[in-house]
Amino acid sequence: MKRIILSILCISALTLSAYAEDKDSADKAAADNTAKNERDASGDSKTSGDQSESPEDIKITAAIRRAIVADDSLTMTATNVKIITADGKVTLRGPVKTAAEKARIAQLAKKEAGKATIDNQLEVKESK
Repeated sequence: MKRIILSILCISALTLSAYAEDKDSADKAAADNTAKNERDASGDSKTSGDQSESPEDIKITAAIRRAIVADDSLTMTATNVKIITADGKVTLRGPVKTAAEKARIAQLAKKEAGKATIDNQLEVKESK
């Protein structure tokens, strides 16, 4: 009886391992960000390294992040967008699942940003 159970567990483990490897390969192929990485390396796009260290800019970024995280209507993807504030300009970057999320994040950012301008570069990535 122990041998049967042990055999079943080993087969299950091997099957799951093979499935995980196949899934990892598919995920890696789908996650090719070469074009985006090249775009960001050009210096034309804002990245997290462009975040200002001025107290006012940090305060704006933190307020926007808190508002986005507190909004239960947004997906996890949307709550992970980049918020980069420098010299009174807020840049929003990253994927969101719907146009409604993109609009909601822009609305929250505008409310929390005060006089800062908003550059909404969010990309809608509809689920398949």
